[in-house]
Amino acid sequence: MDKQRRKELISRLTEEVVTEDELEDILDKKNPVAYIGYAPTGLPHIGHFATLRKVADFVNSGFKFKVLIADVHAELDVEKTPQDLVNARSEIYEEAIKEMLKQSGVDLTDVELVRGSSYQHEKSYQKGYMHLMENATVNRAERASSEVVRHEDGMKASGILYPFMQIMDCVALDVDIAYAGTDQRRIYMLGRETLPSIGEEKITTVLYPLLGGLQGGKMSASDPKSKIGILDSDKDIEEKVMDAYCPQGNVEDNSLLGYVKYLMFPIIEDQDMTFDIKRPEKYGGNVSYSGYDDLKEDFMSGELHPQDLKKGACEVMKNLIGPIRDNLLGKRDLLKKAYPDELNI
Repeated sequence: MDKQRRKELISRLTEEVVTEDELEDILDKKNPVAYIGYAPTGLPHIGHFATLRKVADFVNSGFKFKVLIADVHAELDVEKTPQDLVNARSEIYEEAIKEMLKQSGVDLTDVELVRGSSYQHEKSYQKGYMHLMENATVNRAERASSEVVRHEDGMKASGILYPFMQIMDCVALDVDIAYAGTDQRRIYMLGRETLPSIGEEKITTVLYPLLGGLQGGKMSASDPKSKIGILDSDKDIEEKVMDAYCPQGNVEDNSLLGYVKYLMFPIIEDQDMTFDIKRPEKYGGNVSYSGYDDLKEDFMSGELHPQDLKKGACEVMKNLIGPIRDNLLGKRDLLKKAYPDELNI
């Protein structure tokens, strides 16, 4: 694969690359490394799947990829995760992530899963983030982490430490690219400002758009209808998808269509499949799409009704989520240990 094609693959379906010139240089390196981090807080869901899908683009472009299970970060984010549950939740995240990557067509030999606790207590790491903190104000740090760390009654002091650890992760993991959601942008821009002060290079960042909730607006942990959980049954998936906010012709505020675009179609296209919709002849008969743009055009024109889009999306989603769910349900004791008050399984 030539360099231009690799660049297009890394950049596709992203919100921003900081910077394009740096990406060009990285693509000239031998065995470049990219990473993404997840704090094992709540139960994994479709939002995690949508972001992990893009790991395939990095791997297919010649990158080694690291997935950080940020267990120490989870302990710092105390309003989301009781400390005594972090280890069990880390195991659940590892299992779920592996299955999501498999569904995305990724060979797991190209991916390394790393727990933060395996290196974040080392003196060199701690000294590094301390020096980073010397080069930023408290206000700057609080703004950087404001979209990531929950702080309903005022940010805990641990939230100030959070972004500097995340920045230092890039150094400790020796990565060329940090891949993250747009909610992480302020953290990585703070990193680009402060890393040169400790003799480290700026971290190139690839940002993906955050997809909203199925009911419109933001995805909400308190509203189970706003997202598809990784343990949802086929019936649950069908009910949530068929009830999703999906007005005819609306592509701007339409999270279901977002998941079709960012999660389903890349997998469908990479595996030479089609997005199939079954409907009666009086409504146009069965139809198949090999690319998102054709589906979007029909949806906008009215040729594809929202209910038919939902039916097609529902079938794809059930096929993607099913193997992940079944794998985790085979570990019921671990699930109950990780989420003792949240699951009824």
